[in-house]
Amino acid sequence: MSILNQIIETKKTEIELNKKNNSFSDLERLKGFSRPVNSLSQSLQNCKFGIISEFKRKSPSKSIINKNSNVSDVVKGYENAGASGISILTDEQYFGGSSKDLIIARENTKLPVLRKEFIIDEYQIIEAKGLGADAILLIASCLKKESIKSLSQFAKSLGLEVLIEIHNLDELNKCLIDSIDIIGVNNRNLKTFEVNIQTSKNLVEFIPKEFVKISESGLTSKKEIIELIDYGFEGFLMGENFMKEKNPGKAADNFINNLKNQ
Repeated sequence: MSILNQIIETKKTEIELNKKNNSFSDLERLKGFSRPVNSLSQSLQNCKFGIISEFKRKSPSKSIINKNSNVSDVVKGYENAGASGISILTDEQYFGGSSKDLIIARENTKLPVLRKEFIIDEYQIIEAKGLGADAILLIASCLKKESIKSLSQFAKSLGLEVLIEIHNLDELNKCLIDSIDIIGVNNRNLKTFEVNIQTSKNLVEFIPKEFVKISESGLTSKKEIIELIDYGFEGFLMGENFMKEKNPGKAADNFINNLKNQ
């Protein structure tokens, strides 16, 4: 069984347990449910270098990345650095995250916040809204076209934006629907964990102009960002490149300032 399939099976169990502990009505009473949503897509388009800076402690491909940094300090650092958005991993077993991380992030930034999670159920979307997210992630490789449509439409009905992650042309063709706001090309093969930014270059020409286009994973240099902007990308999701440093916020500040000074 692939790591992605393992994660999805874990999610199914988690969701059923969470539904027993917190009903839909409970989630709708959370503080974040009534707050106005900040547009992640607009924030990316308003900046030449639209960086979505991510907080994550570990990953299946890299094990521990950063176990010492706290969410509030990192998020504040990312905002001060000039990031266009914040991504928060809420998966606990595989990425070391939690719902609490998202709540803390929301309390410490005015930037749009993306809940990065393996979403397969409407419950997780209501949860994201209640926790204070502005956008959710859907992963095309683990969802059928019908599920992508229904889940994205449900998210939009709550005012949330939707980022869909793709790895190839077949996945892209499943998600060309008007309830998707952002299409992200993941340069990491989820089966082998190999990273190749050529994936972004190969797919960008097939993404219609009505979608905001971002590149994800394996981005480490100013040269790569400039090159991908020339290809038509409007945003970049970066996590490990910042989180591997002792001070992720400072790392993001150095990187973004270097971009501005090209």
